[in-house]
Amino acid sequence: MSFMKHLFSQYYLSFAHHHRRRSPRCRGRYLLAAILTLGFIGPGWSDDDDWRRLHEDVQAGKIKPLNEILASLNTHYDGQVIDVDLEDEDGVIIYEIELLGPQGQVVEFEVNAATGELIGIEGTNIRGMTRQ
Repeated sequence: MSFMKHLFSQYYLSFAHHHRRRSPRCRGRYLLAAILTLGFIGPGWSDDDDWRRLHEDVQAGKIKPLNEILASLNTHYDGQVIDVDLEDEDGVIIYEIELLGPQGQVVEFEVNAATGELIGIEGTNIRGMTRQ
């Protein structure tokens, strides 16, 4: 099994285990998030060494797993994941996550990958996505 398939299967199994009591529709969202996770690394993390380093950083606790970040956002905001990027900004790894809100708004959340801290939000009608 290739490393990417192994990483994907571990990532999806983590979702499935953590969210096993959720509806099939909800599990589908997490599958989508897992698929997006493979795509979010794209050109900047293209070779096997970078994948291994990313996996090792998550395993070592240097970077929070994407499923934890998404679960935290889901607690506070209503929306579906439409894009996830991982950026290195001056040595700080940032998850950039775009959510599609209930009124069709697109909002980008910037989260410090090491701490899980929400450090920025951009978009329109953000309050329309806020959970009470």
